[in-house]
Parts: sequence; C-alpha cells; structure tokens
Amino acid sequence: MNKREIKEILPHREPMLLIDSAYLDENGTAHGIYTVKGDEWFLQGHFPGNPIVPGVIQCEMAGQTCCVLFADKMKGKTPLFTGINKVKFRNKIRPGDKIELVCTLTRQVGAFSFVEGKAFVDGRLCMSGEFSFAVVDEA
Repeated sequence: MNKREIKEILPHREPMLLIDSAYLDENGTAHGIYTVKGDEWFLQGHFPGNPIVPGVIQCEMAGQTCCVLFADKMKGKTPLFTGINKVKFRNKIRPGDKIELVCTLTRQVGAFSFVEGKAFVDGRLCMSGEFSFAVVDEA
C-alpha cells in the first residue's frame, strides 16, 4: 500500500499519518515502512541538536501498521488503542533511519485484537511491545 491506499483504511492524516507504505505478507504479518526525514514535528523538541524519535511515536507507528491487519474491517470505522503493554526501547531511531515495523496478530477476543509489534532499523530491534485495539463505528 502506498500513502493514498493507506488513507483509504486509516482515518489518520498528516501530520499524524506516520507510515509511508505498508503491506500484508503471505503469513498474515503486517509490515509498515517510515523513513525519518529529520524535519518532523515530533523531532523539533526531542531533542534539539540530538534528535531521537520519541517512544510514543514509535508506538503510534506500530499502531498504524497494525491497522493493515484489519483493513477489511476499517471502512467507516475508527481504530482505537485499548492497551499498550510490555513496551521496550532498545536502540535509538534518528533522522535518516528507515524504520520497518512488523506486527503480528496474536489473538482476538470479541471486538478486541491483540498484536505483537516491533520496530527495526537495519535489522536492529529498536522497539517491541504488545498492543490491543478495538475497531469501532465512527462517531
């Protein structure tokens, strides 16, 4: 999926649309790609002279990638985080880095979906965590 196709399933828009491309592989794992340009709003104060992608932004990038798993259910819906658990940050993400996000559905219980998400740069694990979502009607 390119940005136009992502916008067909996600309600997010710039500056909160935080994945450049995405796809679902043959195993049902969602992959998202984002290249950090260096001029993003979230780098302006984090940190001047030493820009690092904030952890909360990495979680949002993973969350948006997770929505690729629910693409067929997203029309007229809004994905909402219902939980973020066991998140760990292992390596810094900086301007110029190309982030690969990998998200795998681990279980579903009623309206809730549980996903394991990871962010990599050049094969290095930068973030991992467990995320849960509900896809609800637009209000």
